[in-house]
Amino acid sequence: MRGILQAPSRRLFLRRGAAAATGLMLLPGWLRAAGAPVWANGDPFSLGVASGAPSSDGFVLWTRLAPQPLSSDPETPGGVRPDRYLLQYEIATDSTLRTIVRRGEATAESGFAYSVHIEVAGLAPGRPYWYRFACGDAQSRIGHASTLPSNDASVAQLKLGVVSCSNYEHGYFAAYRHLADESPDIAVFLGDYIYEGVGKNPDNVRTHSDGVEATTLPLYRNRYAQYRMDPDLQRLHAEIPCIVTWDDHEVQNDYANAWSQTFDRPADFLKRRAAAYQAYYEHMPVRPSRSLPNGPDMRIHDRFRFGGLVEIAMLDGRQYRSREACYGPPDHGGGHVESDAACPERRDPDRSLLGREQEQWLYDGLSQSRTRWNLLAQDVLMAQLRQRNHDGEIQFWVDDWNGYPAARQRLINHLHNGRISNPVVLSGDIHSFWANDLKLDFDDAASPVVATEFVGTSVSAHPPPYDMFVKFLPDNPHVRYFESRKRGYTMLEVDAERITARFRSLVDATIPNTEVETLQSFVVESGRPGAVPA
Repeated sequence: MRGILQAPSRRLFLRRGAAAATGLMLLPGWLRAAGAPVWANGDPFSLGVASGAPSSDGFVLWTRLAPQPLSSDPETPGGVRPDRYLLQYEIATDSTLRTIVRRGEATAESGFAYSVHIEVAGLAPGRPYWYRFACGDAQSRIGHASTLPSNDASVAQLKLGVVSCSNYEHGYFAAYRHLADESPDIAVFLGDYIYEGVGKNPDNVRTHSDGVEATTLPLYRNRYAQYRMDPDLQRLHAEIPCIVTWDDHEVQNDYANAWSQTFDRPADFLKRRAAAYQAYYEHMPVRPSRSLPNGPDMRIHDRFRFGGLVEIAMLDGRQYRSREACYGPPDHGGGHVESDAACPERRDPDRSLLGREQEQWLYDGLSQSRTRWNLLAQDVLMAQLRQRNHDGEIQFWVDDWNGYPAARQRLINHLHNGRISNPVVLSGDIHSFWANDLKLDFDDAASPVVATEFVGTSVSAHPPPYDMFVKFLPDNPHVRYFESRKRGYTMLEVDAERITARFRSLVDATIPNTEVETLQSFVVESGRPGAVPA
């Protein structure tokens, strides 16, 4: 049985892709305005289309005009020169766009690199739609979007694809292609959508844009454009609606709020963060009414409810967090390991990974939720991970929830004391598969399991050392499964009785046409926290 949001089949997309390729002769007359631009220097829709941020009566439609997507001239992002362009769009209830239910116009302006974010409302709940953009003599491919069911709808099943950590240099994006083949109802992006750095690893299979680390708005724009030109990523966005959050590499590795890994002055780093956040906004289907950036500030956390079955809280684990514990030069910027003896600051109860305002927003939403399952989608490992060094001393990595144990305990206490229905945490960042029990007290073997955590591996980014992490497992019995040697994604199938998680593994991410297989499957039964092998 398919999920509630019926995505079109691959055959339909192949048909409509062929139709789009025939160009202007299929473009309706209403889309060919007199005096409209003629795109002689390239396809203005070279970065594709996307839908996201769904609601029960609408969604956001995204595209960006970029006939020369990797333009090196900061005055002409995407190779576009005039100050603004008028785009048209149409939305239909069928994949061939014969039954049009909405038409409109949007302005693409230079200030946001000629991107558009159309907030659509007033549509029917819980059904698929198809859409297309046009500008002058050019039209986009046809994309697929879906509205959420109404809050009181009875939803039988939901199918989610979860991805994170796609490094263009480290491998190809076959994971996106295989995920699209599985036609989930929605794709959940957990961060590290791009990587800002430029690597010198001899195993790299591709090269990042501009040859330098992205630190300015033009460089971040080009990095996103390079990723968006990937055909597998384009296809996934065209076919599958998405919801998104970020991690660190959208700005800088292991940054925390205003604190840079490289000890930049906070005022200087916030200028970089402002550029990075703007580029993120320009390339993601997020709501302008909620997520329009304001300098270095941009709201990304949000909630999405799928009838009475699932509510997903998308969390922001970077923008509001306290700085990493025991931060300071020369080598304690960003992620590092600390023992409690050397770094008592780690256990400071005032420290927060989400920031106190977002914490309260999360707690309030969980307390008010009436869905069967409550998913927390966020960027970094939540389970405790004791790391024993060569001297036998226990240490903790400070860049994930292990650096904020008091905040983690507040959350787990809220899940437990509030009797939150079936909480499941979805995490990324660490480039490996994990299935973890989230316990009320990680240091007590008899303590009850409160929630389940599934951590997905990277789409392509290189892994942490397998042999080193395996040695940590005896000190972490709540870790039910670990595997870092595989790239891929996670598929979740949710119904009223259980969640089934399948860890989907690529044979070799350095091969564009690599195959995929299921590495391991787990089941979480309603009312019984903890994952068991399927």
